[in-house]
Amino acid sequence: MKTIITSILTFLGLRQPTEKNNEKLNSNSKLKMDINSGFQIENPNIFVPWKIDEKTFTDLFNGKDLKHVTTGYYTMKCKSLDSLNCMIGFHFEPRKNGQLNELEFFRMNYDNQQKSFDEFQNSFTNAFGEPTSKTKGNEGFSNYQWSLNDVQIVHYVFDRFGPEEHMRIKKLK
Repeated sequence: MKTIITSILTFLGLRQPTEKNNEKLNSNSKLKMDINSGFQIENPNIFVPWKIDEKTFTDLFNGKDLKHVTTGYYTMKCKSLDSLNCMIGFHFEPRKNGQLNELEFFRMNYDNQQKSFDEFQNSFTNAFGEPTSKTKGNEGFSNYQWSLNDVQIVHYVFDRFGPEEHMRIKKLK
């Protein structure tokens, strides 16, 4: 009860937050990123803005292990969202002379589909809050979607020659 009253008084400006509360607020805000501006990769430490052109994008990753897969598509193994180790696919639209508008998160090995799904879901929920919507999905997994201004995040599994997990962030405008 004391914590609730303290929080209300602080919110109303009638009490200053304590150092401990400030540390908690600061550590929580570190997990949140301005996804409407771009995406922060932790390792390597690179902020990737939306709508960046391919040349500027590849310059950001100069000297890193960025793989050019095909026109308008690159991949890289990295760490993001405080603990998530995975591959990220970077999609440009149009594919030739385009701008970055979609990130695709995936793994090279899906030995344990449930573990992978749970790890992606927990990392994204910790970073972006509870999903905007949850619906019944396929293969025993739910479908999740976050709508964050002009960014949409989706996470689902569908059957394409077996279960395939999709975790994507897309800049809509």
